[in-house]
Amino acid sequence: MLTNRLIETFLLVYPALFSIVNPIAGAFIFNEAAAGLDDRALARLARKVATYSLIVMLVALWGGSFILGFFGISLAAVRIAGGLVLSLWAFNLLSAPEKREERKRDEAAARAIGDEAAFFPLTLPFTTGPGTIAVCIALGATRPPLAQGLVAFAAGASLAALAMAATILAAYRYAPRIAAWLGHTGSRVLSRLAAFLLLAVGVQILIAGVTDVLTPILAARD
Repeated sequence: MLTNRLIETFLLVYPALFSIVNPIAGAFIFNEAAAGLDDRALARLARKVATYSLIVMLVALWGGSFILGFFGISLAAVRIAGGLVLSLWAFNLLSAPEKREERKRDEAAARAIGDEAAFFPLTLPFTTGPGTIAVCIALGATRPPLAQGLVAFAAGASLAALAMAATILAAYRYAPRIAAWLGHTGSRVLSRLAAFLLLAVGVQILIAGVTDVLTPILAARD
């Protein structure tokens, strides 16, 4: 039961993170931003971005909803709002993902890239920006009570964030090869597929929030 819950959580969180982070498309940005670096410097920069991205995701997953709770916002409201945001974000990406990536690329190219740029702008906002943070907060808000599998959920979500960081590291470390292999057409196709998966996750989170609101109302009528 514990293992099943952990796997289910991992399979929910990782695709959502992959969809919004989109490390394959991000590899194109990273490749252009880090142009001119030797192989060792590129590998070091990729490791730093992956590490910082992991920290951002974990903080948003486990601290974001508590911060919102401090202001009196319920988990149901977070789920509904998060689901709506994810769905709208995904629909926008599904409609024209290349425009978003081209805007990021232009912004990244305008900055000098070195070790000091690993956190800003390469981690924030280009890799784990506001969209990723919103996804993490929304996913973290779906955590169950302690008696209903919180430990398994926490382990699965944390492993998913770790796996996402490893994916970012691999994509950025081999960004020049990925850019040459996929080309712009391949990147756009993958971006749209990832956006569709994110749309499905957003709808699922929205359904969970609406269920939280309606369940006590319906139970009171019985």
